[in-house]
Amino acid sequence: MKKSIYLPLFFFLSQAMLSYAQLPNLKKALEKTNVSLPGTRGPSEDEVGRGLKEALNSGIEKGVNQLSVKDGYFEDDQIKLLLPQEAQQVEAKLRKLGQGQKVDATIESLNRAAEDAASSSKELFVLAIKNLSLNDVMGILKGPDDAATVYLSKSTRAQLAQKFSPIIKTSLDKVGATAQWSKLFTAYNKIPMVQKVNPDLVAYATDKAIDGLFIQIAKQELEIRKNPAARATELLKKVFGN
Repeated sequence: MKKSIYLPLFFFLSQAMLSYAQLPNLKKALEKTNVSLPGTRGPSEDEVGRGLKEALNSGIEKGVNQLSVKDGYFEDDQIKLLLPQEAQQVEAKLRKLGQGQKVDATIESLNRAAEDAASSSKELFVLAIKNLSLNDVMGILKGPDDAATVYLSKSTRAQLAQKFSPIIKTSLDKVGATAQWSKLFTAYNKIPMVQKVNPDLVAYATDKAIDGLFIQIAKQELEIRKNPAARATELLKKVFGN
């Protein structure tokens, strides 16, 4: 009588243990077919879209805020605006001639102009993020660590240049960069037998300011992708944790 009770019970327990042991393999097989076990469901397409847009908006907000304050560009060696390449040979000669303060004032003015312009980028970024398609979202999520930054650059760079240019020109005038530039190269151009230099300061500062903006956004994108602590909401944890 006891054997008739214990044998089915033993069979049931052995099958249960075998099924449990096979669970990891079953999970792997289901992942390949996009089927989920109860309690293991990944984010839906809607959640992925909302999560990525939330992450981008958060990263942009933080990145732009860091750049649009005093010294946002000037104290960051990676994005600090220096004199244009064609003018850097001039810089060394001017410093030897005692014009170092004018050079420094011009460089600082370039960075102040970039800092003034940075905050104006937010609305263009917000619009670009709002218009992300599902294909864009999935491509960014599965793409390289700077996929979102590359997308935003392609989507907004031309508009950013149009928006930044007048702001930077006004800022350069306001902080004296145009006057400093004129003094700097007037002094240089008086040196006998030198090639005259006078590149477009506004166009140069606009381009470098935008370069710095995207470098900063790329940093924020990488932080959210790689650092779990940077995922401040449950949605971000769900999307970027899978």
